[in-house]
Parts: sequence; structure tokens; C-alpha cells
Amino acid sequence: MTGKDVPRLEEACDGIPPGTRINITFLAGEDLGTRLVAARAVKRLGFVPVPHISARRLPSRSALEDFLSGLAADGTAENVFVVGGDPARPEGPYEDALALLRTGLLRHHGVRHIGVAGYPEGHPAIPAPTLWSALTDKAAAIDAERFGGDVITQFGFDADPVLTWLEAVRARGVHLPVRIGVPGPAGVRRLLGYATRFGVATSTSVARKYGFSLTNLMGATGPDRFLHTLARRYDPARHGRVKVHFYTFGGLRTTAEWVTRFRREGPA
Repeated sequence: MTGKDVPRLEEACDGIPPGTRINITFLAGEDLGTRLVAARAVKRLGFVPVPHISARRLPSRSALEDFLSGLAADGTAENVFVVGGDPARPEGPYEDALALLRTGLLRHHGVRHIGVAGYPEGHPAIPAPTLWSALTDKAAAIDAERFGGDVITQFGFDADPVLTWLEAVRARGVHLPVRIGVPGPAGVRRLLGYATRFGVATSTSVARKYGFSLTNLMGATGPDRFLHTLARRYDPARHGRVKVHFYTFGGLRTTAEWVTRFRREGPA
């Protein structure tokens, strides 16, 4: 959710299991107060707030301290997700997520669990070797400081690269739980727009496997086939501990209702 989605979360809350982890994005156009209000709302409604911290969007060390202090004061600092962020150049002293982990400020302000990003299909602006070294370094930092942690991946439409990437993650000694990014049900045009923005593959064959057509953008689609494929081919010995993380492109309530229906109908 974004900081402005509190009313939408209130509308959807009855369909979301208590204790669900809900990530709160770190958008450029939102201020400190908006982010803190969102985290408080998530906690008030019975869920676990996971505020994002975007390293490259932080203008100063004091801005990071203000955010962490605000979270700590509200009792919403225990879980965070740290990410480099979109700006091509840092707006302050932090180049990437690893730089945040090394400040010592997270532990000081009560953070106990840290999420980091993973990219099964790569990143449009970051070479693969850099992505791998960043992931292994962040996992090592989380382990060394005895934080709890997990990896949340970019969403995708094809289970094949996800499963291949999971094996490569484990082969590199990263044993953190991985939450596979799954697009919630949404319009095809909207899904493709996000895919283009984040460098997610959308070939004709991938679209067909997922369940939509590149020549018909008017409909909507959900991740049924994607999740069934993951469940069918998942092997704990090779892939480690795996969960899912829903990107609510079609809205919080729509995603919550879809998850409830999917679970009721007995997924693989």
C-alpha cells in the first residue's frame, strides 16, 4: 500500500487475515507524516506494518533518524524493507540498501526484521553480477547482526525464471526465506504498464502461460496459473523456504477478495 491508501485498507481489512504483513511504500511524493500515519493504521487494524526505506531517496542521516524515531515511537519499527530506490543518483549519503544496513541505526531504533529485494528476471539498470553481490552481501549483513530477514522479489508472469533463480540463490549460500512477488488481479493493460516500467518479461509465450493475450488488453487476469505452477514444481530441498508477496495493482480489496476465493477453492 501507499501512504494514501489508508481508507482503502480500512475498506478491505475484514477480508485480510489478522497478522498479515502489509508493506508501505516509500514514494517520492509522500512526506514523513503520511508514511507514519499509514504504519499506525496498519497496526491499528491488526496487521504487521512493514515500512519501506528507500536509501537513495533519503536526503540526510537525520532524515533516516527522524523516520526510524517516528516508527519506534509508534511501535511500528520492528519490521522494515530496505531498498536502493529509483533515483539514478542518491539524494543524500546512502548509495544502496547495504549502506543503510551498515549505519547501525536500524537496530538502535528497534528494528528486528529486515526485508531486502530480489530480482529473478534481473533489473533494467543494474548488471546481474552487481545484483548477485548485493544480495549476498545484504544477506550476510542481516545474519551477522542477527536480524530476522527475508527477500521479497520483483513480480513476474513466468514461474520458470523464478524457480531457476531460487536454486541459484540457495547455491550462493543465501538461506533467508523468499517471498515471491505475485501480481494481484488487475487489468491486463495496467499489468503490462508495470511490467514495462520494471523490466519484467512479457513475451507472447509468457503471456499465454500466465493467462492473458498481448492482443487483447481490455480484460483482467489473476495469478492462478502462476501460483499453481509454483506450487506444483516447488521443492523445499532445492528452493528453500518460500512464501508469496502480493502486489496490489488492482487494489487492496480486490486482491484480498481474490486471495480468499483462491484459498477456498483449494489451490494446489
